[in-house]
Amino acid sequence: MKVKVSNANQPNWHTITVKADIPEALQPLNEMAHNLWWTWNQEGQDVFAAVDRQGFKDVNRNPVELLATMDYDKLNALSKDKEFMKQMTATYKTFRAYMDEKPNTERASVAYFCMEYGLSHILKIYSGGLGVLAGDYLKEASDSNVDLCAVGFLYRYGYFSQSLSLDGQQIANYNATEFDHIPVVRVKDEQGNHLTIRVPFPGRDVYAAVWQVNVGRIKLFLLDTDVDLNADYDRSITHSLYGGDWENRIKQEFLLGIGGMLALEAMGIKKDIYHCNEGHAALCNVQRLVDYVNTGLNFDEALELVRASSLYTVHTPVPAGHDYFEESLFGRYLGGYAEKLGISWEEFMGLGRTNPDNHEEKFCMSTFLCKTCQEVNGVSWLHGKVSQQMFNDIWQGYFPEENHVGYVTNGVHLPTWSAKEWKAVFEKNFGKDFLNKQATEEAWQKIYDVADEDVWATRVHLKNKLVKYIRGRFKDNWLKNQGDPSRVMSLLDKINPNALLIGFARRFATYKRAHLLFTDLERLAKIVNDPERPVQFLFAGKAHPADGAGQGLIKYIYEISQRPEFIGKIIFLEDYDMQLARRLISGVDIWMNTPTRPLEASGTSGEKALMNGVVNLSVLDGWWYEGYREGAGWALTDKRTYDNQEYQDRLDASTIYQLLETEIIPLYFDRQGKEYSEGWIQTVKNSMARIAPHYTMRRQLDDYYEKFYNPQSARYKYISANNNKVAKGIAAWKANVAEKWDSIRVVSSERMPDPSGIVTSGEKLMVTHVIDEAGLDDAIGIELVMVENINGKDVIQKVIPMELIKREGTLYTFQLTTAIEVAGTIKVAYRMFPKHQDLPSRQDFCYVRWFY
Repeated sequence: MKVKVSNANQPNWHTITVKADIPEALQPLNEMAHNLWWTWNQEGQDVFAAVDRQGFKDVNRNPVELLATMDYDKLNALSKDKEFMKQMTATYKTFRAYMDEKPNTERASVAYFCMEYGLSHILKIYSGGLGVLAGDYLKEASDSNVDLCAVGFLYRYGYFSQSLSLDGQQIANYNATEFDHIPVVRVKDEQGNHLTIRVPFPGRDVYAAVWQVNVGRIKLFLLDTDVDLNADYDRSITHSLYGGDWENRIKQEFLLGIGGMLALEAMGIKKDIYHCNEGHAALCNVQRLVDYVNTGLNFDEALELVRASSLYTVHTPVPAGHDYFEESLFGRYLGGYAEKLGISWEEFMGLGRTNPDNHEEKFCMSTFLCKTCQEVNGVSWLHGKVSQQMFNDIWQGYFPEENHVGYVTNGVHLPTWSAKEWKAVFEKNFGKDFLNKQATEEAWQKIYDVADEDVWATRVHLKNKLVKYIRGRFKDNWLKNQGDPSRVMSLLDKINPNALLIGFARRFATYKRAHLLFTDLERLAKIVNDPERPVQFLFAGKAHPADGAGQGLIKYIYEISQRPEFIGKIIFLEDYDMQLARRLISGVDIWMNTPTRPLEASGTSGEKALMNGVVNLSVLDGWWYEGYREGAGWALTDKRTYDNQEYQDRLDASTIYQLLETEIIPLYFDRQGKEYSEGWIQTVKNSMARIAPHYTMRRQLDDYYEKFYNPQSARYKYISANNNKVAKGIAAWKANVAEKWDSIRVVSSERMPDPSGIVTSGEKLMVTHVIDEAGLDDAIGIELVMVENINGKDVIQKVIPMELIKREGTLYTFQLTTAIEVAGTIKVAYRMFPKHQDLPSRQDFCYVRWFY
């Protein structure tokens, strides 16, 4: 027999996890590693660094991976190190004292849904601002000790990591996360088994493992479909953030909304308020409606309860930020839910359409949330106004400024984003109780008592720290990817901590206008090549892999940065993440933001920067529209000069150059024999004292409780009491009004004098309307609406309610006596609307009839 040279089959590999055997004495360390409390508490970070300083750096400051990869002998030796054990015990005592405090039961409990959470660079379940805001929110909820839990996804690959090719083309890299090396744990059911929920997808069940992230006192629950029970095409649902086609998007949103609610129910969790942070989780309200209908309520009654306890926060005025699904695709996944709710398919589709009768209109998650949430809010004052305009067609009969869309301006979690050097300044000068008073102007006024030299020393230290970080983080990658080693080393050497450092870091979408600085390259070259007053610009940010224009911007900036006159003066730092963000927002001198007005909903990077003595230079948009104070930063006007965007861009670029040349650079280098500019330090102090207290996450969380959570919770308890008595009554009343609405008629109208022609300013006007309410019981209100045309647009001038003066059977007499005080051309009409003492707003039951 001829013997083969080789004979081997393919190995059938199985992955096993070998965990470190952590000595009992070090178990507190393991407990703290699995709670993100350490990410915003310096003593937590210090204790892990003390375990193995170099090892902690080698694992990218990931304490779970640090402990998981240490051998037993090292851990055992550590447990016998008296100095270390003393440090660990003290830190653990602080941690447990924090954790053991009971939540504040006087505030409403909340379930918070979001597609992404930016909590730490080691937990890659975020892409940008929305996620970082959500992460900050959970941290502040923990610090404020409220009863809140959150729901999201545990992505296997998360958002991409970014590198650049030799010619500056963005390369998206997706790296799998080892869940055993990050601070997550599997949730267990009552029997002690790992909890896996079953979600009813069309034609099959999809299974999702439920993981838990401990964010201080807050539990974040993450769903993961990458489990053996699922087919490959379902395992990938939670692989990537914002990846795939529209079908993958609806799969993710189905899982987040409906699966998220099923997960909470499986864990026995019920909250007062359900908060959708963006429209991705909209379908949680579908599941909530089904749950109420299953208790015996009809759809209208269920909707009253769901509305009362739901809040929708919209984060963008950009159309791409709102999800619209074709009816065929939407029906494939939600086709059975109309029957479950006891309504027709057209009625169900109508909930996601601005015009329910337009069968060509796609189903919009944002529209659905506007119709199933009592409250809707934007994320800055200006964005609130923009959102009123954006959603106004949903509530026909009212002007944008009249609708109920509110706002809460975004803030940032101070303990996370203030550098430890600034925390030391705060503790020394602001008092031990500063964090509890961080949202008050009084607390921040103490920055004026800090010596200018100390402020400057802190700033210089952080600038040097940033430069050292850039050289350490990017040297190897640049040597590998950017060709000529001598060119790379020259670039690294040219990064100058003594220069005026200006940072621009954010998502590279075209409306962010990252290109604005490069409108006049000759003028820019003069600015950055002044040896007496050196200026350098640091750029960072990712473009969505499907955004060709955004990627083109990155390539354009990179190409400019490689020109001889800009080498080392314009620098693009790839793979923008929370680590790099922390260094940039604390290490540059100026934070620049140049969005197209009014497309920046809020923006928070500038808020993070100001907490670190960095001064803002920004368009008056988003948070800066309300945050800007003269003498505390610089602003480009919110007024538009040109309709042509290219012309407007050139004007804005010229304004930036002029501000740099005539104000910012001269002020920064006006040293007058000192190491620093007194005028610059005064600007830094003004920025911190006058702006910072208004943009903390503490203030934001308090605003949500004051404006929305607590009032909504009180109303929900009122309408759900006594077996939902009031909710049922409201639903029945609405049905009755809707049935009789078209039968209501204006019997007579009398106006003295008749204002159809010319009316003298100040002259009294008496109006009487007799209305037949068609059998309704005082269910109608009437008001006079006056509008004037401003810049081609009708704007409310005045709304005057009419008084009910007489009732005879079904006839109701309304009267108004007033005077038109303002001379000029105005338009007047009368608006009829349903009224009920238990309606939270007119938009809750938006029936309107205009007449004259």
